[in-house]
Amino acid sequence: MARFSLILLISFCAALWNNSKAQSKIDSLLPTRGFCITAPKAQKIDDFIKFIQEELAPRQVNTLILRVDYNYQFESHPELIDPEALAKKDVKKLVKVCQKNNISIIPQINLLGHQSWASTTTNLLKVYPEFDETPAVKMPEKYVWPNPDGLYCKSYCPLHPGVHKVVFELVDEICEVFESEAFHAGMDEVFYIGDDKCPRCSGRDKAELFAGEVNEIRNHLALKNRKLWIWGDRLIDGKTTGIGMWEASFNNTHRAIDLIAKDVTICDWHYERPDQTAVYFAIKGLNVITCPWRMPKFAVAQTQDMVKFRQSATSTMKQHFQGIMQTVWSSAESFLDEFYGRNSNKVAEENTSANCFRAMFTEINRLDK
Repeated sequence: MARFSLILLISFCAALWNNSKAQSKIDSLLPTRGFCITAPKAQKIDDFIKFIQEELAPRQVNTLILRVDYNYQFESHPELIDPEALAKKDVKKLVKVCQKNNISIIPQINLLGHQSWASTTTNLLKVYPEFDETPAVKMPEKYVWPNPDGLYCKSYCPLHPGVHKVVFELVDEICEVFESEAFHAGMDEVFYIGDDKCPRCSGRDKAELFAGEVNEIRNHLALKNRKLWIWGDRLIDGKTTGIGMWEASFNNTHRAIDLIAKDVTICDWHYERPDQTAVYFAIKGLNVITCPWRMPKFAVAQTQDMVKFRQSATSTMKQHFQGIMQTVWSSAESFLDEFYGRNSNKVAEENTSANCFRAMFTEINRLDK
């Protein structure tokens, strides 16, 4: 009996050692293996938890960014809540399953930009129109791009004296309920900043305004030892690189890269081609994560690039190449329908977020062997 127990103990220790060895290798290759998606609606929580358990955890995903925005029953600002928003008990279900599977949750609320979409003003500016950077620009009944107002998404004014009290109360509450050590502020595709008609921002340097807002958010989070994550497009010069106005900046915010705190994590997204701008962010001393979306072949190339960057970099630079993260830009419900093949009437396509997700993690698994 004692001999049998010893054999079991040795087998158990060997299994732990092998698992630790495998984990150590993948952590060395790609410290961050992320998945970013809109937070599910309350009635679909259990479906999403099943996906976490059966798909994310086995693929060794260790970071989950949930774009929450106003899909939570905020106690600090109930006037901003979406209909059918997540309750605290729903969030705690997500927290529990992620903690069980060693997945860090990072909630996101879009700050600065993305305060409207198409013809709809989102909750912050709808309730607090005084925060609008461009109140003279009216929302169209039918949205088209391009348009005479240059309207893509509205921004709030970063210098409005009342805006940070509201948004920071939201940030603190969402970080508390998700028990998170980091917060994602979005801050991508900011086209309206330093508007000529804004009484506070007119004439100011757009790079300084953008950097000022990044640092303001970062410093607030630091009070409770939390870290800031943002998308990286506004920190790339779209003209010099030829990357363009969507995945990079045409309004001179790119110079903010030298003005922001070095402990801000950059989510470097490129969806139409696998541009290697992660090197640029790392050279600037910023931690960077490469983010694909719907092109499987690009996701494979971006995964290979990130591993190559880490393997070929100096010890100082290596630490900044943090990994890779699949992004999804449909609702969680639509993605799960696509992933599980529930859209039987939809024509099969190669370039989808579900196929990209599978290709990226298949490549990670291949590299990990």
